[in-house]
Amino acid sequence: MKYGVAAFPSKKLQDIANSYRKRYDPHYELITPHMTLKDPFEADASKIKDVAAEMQNIAKRHKPFKLHATRVSTFSPVTNTLYFKVEPNADISALHEDLHSDFFGGMPKHSFVPHVTIGQKLSDTEHADVFAQLKMAGIDHDEMIDRIHLLYQLEDGSWTVYETFRLTGDDQ
Repeated sequence: MKYGVAAFPSKKLQDIANSYRKRYDPHYELITPHMTLKDPFEADASKIKDVAAEMQNIAKRHKPFKLHATRVSTFSPVTNTLYFKVEPNADISALHEDLHSDFFGGMPKHSFVPHVTIGQKLSDTEHADVFAQLKMAGIDHDEMIDRIHLLYQLEDGSWTVYETFRLTGDDQ
């Protein structure tokens, strides 16, 4: 089964993101707006219990972190993906590194860019047009994230929460 780790922003930021995702993200129906902390990975039923236990340990080592969405950006020319850029900070980076320890298979193939996707799989023309509009509209949103979620993918391609972990920082 396929699993991943994400942080879900507040309803306010989700509503803003969804106002764009409805039109520009074909994955709109599959998952709510989120910041991916660990890309999808495969695990069977026996291993996922160990993953959940390790995530509980990670949640105890990390305190809640600030999510500050500062602007609309893109991964173009690699992909025509539009997103709210989340300003990287030491707390987010440390959490991301912990979720990519040897236990979890090491560091990812791509460098970590904290973000909330608002559009993807756009044609070149649509991407350029929408990006120009959204860049002018902008975003400036601050909030605290106090939990992370282990997700799993259903047969229809949608994602749902397997377990939620409150970030406490108790074991710092």
